[in-house]
Amino acid sequence: MSQHGTPRRILITSALPYINGIKHLGNLAGSMLPADVFARYQRLAGRDVLYICSTDEHGTPAELAAQKAGISVQAYCDEQYEIQRAAGEGFALSYDHFGRSSRQENHQLTQHFAHVLEEKDLIEERISKQVYSVDDGRFLPDRYVEGTCPDCDYEKARGDQCDHCGRLLDPVDLKNPYSAVSGGTNIEIRETAHLYLLQSHMQETIRTWVETSKDWPQLAKSIALKWLDEGLRDRAITRDLSWGIPVTNPDGSIREGFESKVFYVWFDAPVEYIASTKSWAAETGQPNLWESWWRKDKGAENVEYVQFMGKDNVAFHTVSFPVTIFGSGEPWKTVDRLKAFNWVTWYGGKFSTSEKRGVFMDQALDLLEGDYWRWYLIANSPEGSDAAFTWEGFQSAVNSDLANVLGNFVNRITKYTVSKFDGVLPDAGTAGEDEAWLAGELETRLAALSDHYEHMEFRKAAAETRAIWAAGNEYLTRAEPWVKYKTDKDAAAVGVRTGLNLVALFGIIAQPLIPGVSEKILGTLNIPEANRTWPKADDVANILDALPHGMEIAAPPVLFQKIEDEQVAAWTEQFGGEA
Repeated sequence: MSQHGTPRRILITSALPYINGIKHLGNLAGSMLPADVFARYQRLAGRDVLYICSTDEHGTPAELAAQKAGISVQAYCDEQYEIQRAAGEGFALSYDHFGRSSRQENHQLTQHFAHVLEEKDLIEERISKQVYSVDDGRFLPDRYVEGTCPDCDYEKARGDQCDHCGRLLDPVDLKNPYSAVSGGTNIEIRETAHLYLLQSHMQETIRTWVETSKDWPQLAKSIALKWLDEGLRDRAITRDLSWGIPVTNPDGSIREGFESKVFYVWFDAPVEYIASTKSWAAETGQPNLWESWWRKDKGAENVEYVQFMGKDNVAFHTVSFPVTIFGSGEPWKTVDRLKAFNWVTWYGGKFSTSEKRGVFMDQALDLLEGDYWRWYLIANSPEGSDAAFTWEGFQSAVNSDLANVLGNFVNRITKYTVSKFDGVLPDAGTAGEDEAWLAGELETRLAALSDHYEHMEFRKAAAETRAIWAAGNEYLTRAEPWVKYKTDKDAAAVGVRTGLNLVALFGIIAQPLIPGVSEKILGTLNIPEANRTWPKADDVANILDALPHGMEIAAPPVLFQKIEDEQVAAWTEQFGGEA
């Protein structure tokens, strides 16, 4: 709660998945999934949460993919949006709104920012030299020019950035350039008019903002400072394309000389965070509600804004977009906490949409329910360093953590209740030494778990969740209700009653991570929605005796199927990897 007793307001955005094809598990783990886990935790803790995401639909890749599919770009984006929306549902991503950057709200806001920035002398029209592919008959956007990096000699550097050394590039600087579309080397440097965002004028403003940011992980801050140390460069924010947001005058007419140009996708995509919120507000029937989340003169000064993204997106969110926001001179909300992730690697290399390396979201859901993947990806979150995906690691996490530690506990104690206590939660007996040990364990661990979530330490949060499940198993080993039942049914009743309350607790703390299984557990116990809120560490005594005495208990079906060696072998054959 805030100091005035109102719930904390938390705005959450995750980097926009690009429209050209279903996203792989690396994309999921690096932005959308941790954002969802964080949003779920904060909602359970009673905060006012708004989680926004959208598809990023402009730019050359969409044009080329539509051309390859033989359909219009709009039709292609419509089709892919539905595929990505369905995949998000399959993984239970709890967006409050999943928008589209091609919608009019984003057109209008992007054009608004361009007009305001030009009024502030932060945009100017320049004649620039740009790469033209004679073989393709088109100007090539930066990322579709590849060649040798002039700094480190990496031979597959893109025109906008070298993935090897991280340096920002201009495509005309590449050595031995070629078209990434056709591979053609018949490249010419031609002159074309574009609008440039004068980032260099905002160098000190952005540096001061970055250096004073308190809640960014070192990864995010170091990437931003690296760009700043190299010196912000003025960047073209328009492209020679037909698909995108038109370049207009303030009166809405097309800017002269820009009839066949649109805004650069990286100029308009971050604006979609705001635009998508505007779309959400319109759908709720409160069209001005978005302002209270984004305008500091309309209530957003009390909003905590948290962004999630992979490390390749950090520079655009810590430099380019803030130049737009600060440069406008308008009271827009800027990010407070930026959580950046490293890569999930696939057997020594990167997951890759373009190269179809790794497992993709739709394929994963064809193999197993989303919760299996959610658990593994968060438990192995690429926070401090890159995290390797392996089939063996996935199998071990599912079988050990989910099936053995959680699933076995739930099934064992509920089945025993049905068998020995007629499916009724017993009320006999008094808590003793074993229950006191458990209470102390939970008090410490629940506090640590909440702390990990508040600090967005997702790998630690998963480990602490597992440790709490494991403590429940150790409690049953200590309490031995099945042994005591033979000589002291009241003592056995204490163990069973405590165990059943642990089932409820385990289901509640699992909600951010594995919401589908949590629903099965809590649904089986008929836990009301109002009672599924985040547990407080100082309320352990009530937590361990929360279920009504005498309530009927049913055993849920087996919660997790173990992954067999034969499945691992088949998946390795299908997707690659090492058996």
